Amino acid sequence: MAMMLYICGAFAQGGTVSPYSQYGLGEMAQRGGGLNQGMNGLGIGLHNSHLVNPLNPASYAQIDSLTMLFDVGLSGQMTDYDDHGKKDKTKTANFEYVLGSFRLSKYIGATFGILPLTNVGYKFSTTNRLDEQNTVVTTYEGDGGLHQVFVGLGARPLKPLSVGVNVGYVWGGYDRAVAASTGSTVNKLAKSYSAEVNSYTLDLGVQYDHHLGNDNLLTVGLTYGLGHKLGADAECRVISSNSSVSKNDTTLMTVANALELPHTFGAGVSLTHGEKWLIGADVQAQLWNKTQFPDYVNGQYALRSDLLDNSYRFTLGGEYCPRWNARNIFQRIHYRFGAGYTTPYYKINGQEGPRQLSATIGFGIPIANTYISRTSLFFPFVNISAQYVNNYASGMIRENAFRINIGLTFNERWFAKWKFE
Repeated sequence: MAMMLYICGAFAQGGTVSPYSQYGLGEMAQRGGGLNQGMNGLGIGLHNSHLVNPLNPASYAQIDSLTMLFDVGLSGQMTDYDDHGKKDKTKTANFEYVLGSFRLSKYIGATFGILPLTNVGYKFSTTNRLDEQNTVVTTYEGDGGLHQVFVGLGARPLKPLSVGVNVGYVWGGYDRAVAASTGSTVNKLAKSYSAEVNSYTLDLGVQYDHHLGNDNLLTVGLTYGLGHKLGADAECRVISSNSSVSKNDTTLMTVANALELPHTFGAGVSLTHGEKWLIGADVQAQLWNKTQFPDYVNGQYALRSDLLDNSYRFTLGGEYCPRWNARNIFQRIHYRFGAGYTTPYYKINGQEGPRQLSATIGFGIPIANTYISRTSLFFPFVNISAQYVNNYASGMIRENAFRINIGLTFNERWFAKWKFE
C-alpha cells in the first residue's frame, strides 16, 4: 500500500490539516491566551492581575480593579509530514481567540471570550494494488471543528482561596468523507459522516495561595470540566455507484445523541517571585474511555466504546523578567518557556495514536505610551511565541510542526478615578 498526502492549495485558512483530525471530535485545539501560549499551555496554577488566564476561572478573582483587559490572538503553522519516506508540507493560518476581563467588585472578577475546542481539516489518499492490472484509490477528506463562547466569574471568599466557573455555549461539527474507486472508476463506494453540535460547557476551578516569605508566592490550582452528552445526531451516508449503468444507491443511517465531551480533571502548581520570575507545572486528564463514538462497521453505523482512550497532558513552564520598570526594553521583556507531553485520546485500528512532544519559547513585550509610563505594571503587551510540536507513533505518519502565535493584550484603565485640579 502507498499513501500520498496532498492539500488543496499550499496555504489553508483553518486550525489544522492533520490526517489525525479524522478521528474522534478532531484535533484538540491549543487553548488559552498569550500568557498561556508562551509557556506551552501552562495555566491551572497561575493568576496574573494584568493578563487573562482562561485555563482556571478562579484566576479571575485576581484581576486588577482599575483596568479592562482585552486579549486577541492569531497563529500561523508550517507542518512537515513523513509517511515511510513519502513527504509533504503544508501551511495554515488561524484566528485563535478573543478574551476580555474586568473587575465586578472587590474580590470578584469576570471574563468573557471565544476559544476553539477542536479542529478538523485534512485531505489525503491511499492506493492499494489488487493485482497487476487493478488498483483501488481511497480518498479521505474532512473539515469542521468545535468552538466555544463563554462567560466566567472568579471570587475570593477567603484571602488565600479563589474559586471560579466558566459557562459556555459550544457549536460546530464536522463533515467527513471516504471515497474508494477502482482504476477504471466503474465502481465507486463513498461514505460521508456529519454531525452538528449546539450545546454547553461547564468548567470549575479553585486556587489556593501560600506566601513563602515576603516575595515568594506558592499557588496550587485544581480544575474540573463537566463531561456530558452534546445532544447531536451523527449521520452516515453510504453511496454506491456504477458509471456503466449511471446508477447510485444511497443509504442513510443516523445515531441519535451520539457525541459527548469527557470529564476533565486538572491540577497545577506555580512558584512566583514578585514580578521577576515564575515557574510552574500542570497535569490534566481527559477521561475519554468513558465515552462512545459512532463508527461504520460491517454495514452497521452504531456507537462503539473501544475507539477512544484516556488522554493525559503534562506541562512545565516559566517566565522571567529582568526588571519590569527598567529603561532598557530588553530588561522589561517577559521571557517565557514551556515544554509538554500529551498522550492521544483516539485509537487507530485498535492501536494507540501518536503521542505528542512540544516545546515553546515566548516573549511578552510591554508597550509604554503617553498615558502609561515604564513605572506602571499595567502595560499593553505584545505576546509572541514559537512552538515546536512532534506527533509520532511507530508505523504511522510522523508530523513535525512549527507554530507562531501572536497576541495583543490591551490593558485599559477604564475604572480609574481621575483627579482634576
